[in-house]
Amino acid sequence: MTTEPGDDDLLRGLRAGDEAAFTAFYRRWQGRLFRFALRMCGKAAAAEDVTHEVFMALIDGGNRFDPAKGPLAPYLYGMARNQVRRRLAHDGPGAFATDPPEAWAPPHEGPLERLARAEDAEAVRRAVLALPEHYREAVVLCDLEQLSYEDAAAALDCAVGTVRSRLHRARALLAERLCARRNAAAGGAR
Repeated sequence: MTTEPGDDDLLRGLRAGDEAAFTAFYRRWQGRLFRFALRMCGKAAAAEDVTHEVFMALIDGGNRFDPAKGPLAPYLYGMARNQVRRRLAHDGPGAFATDPPEAWAPPHEGPLERLARAEDAEAVRRAVLALPEHYREAVVLCDLEQLSYEDAAAALDCAVGTVRSRLHRARALLAERLCARRNAAAGGAR
């Protein structure tokens, strides 16, 4: 019975120049980091660049991670967060204009149901992207990426109470915006 190597083992191999370790580590983390970056910036090309930069930084300076200081996930998400911020500071807010959403729906749904689902998903996506960055980071890490409050706090370099507070405020803002959208749609349908 073979066991899959852990993140620490793969990171050590990556640091030593082991191509197989890099490939396994990349496959394990690329999707998660890309989703995080996409949810933070709204543009696939920018998310790809951010993900690429994180892995390049790991290759160039991957020895900065210290497992004694905490888990790997907050470290990687923190790196991705910093890359998103650098890109936004360099390119400006217009650089993150959102890509059109891809409609995903179960096969049993008809065209009207798919359209309604796509419109709802787009409304949520736009509402999340419209949040101030510090609220958006908390929502993306905790609600969408499912990190614990502790891991999100480590990734954001803040206290757990700050993450909780940001999440509370972000959820309230999202609820306000989505309710206003629903009310406007209901008013327009009359």
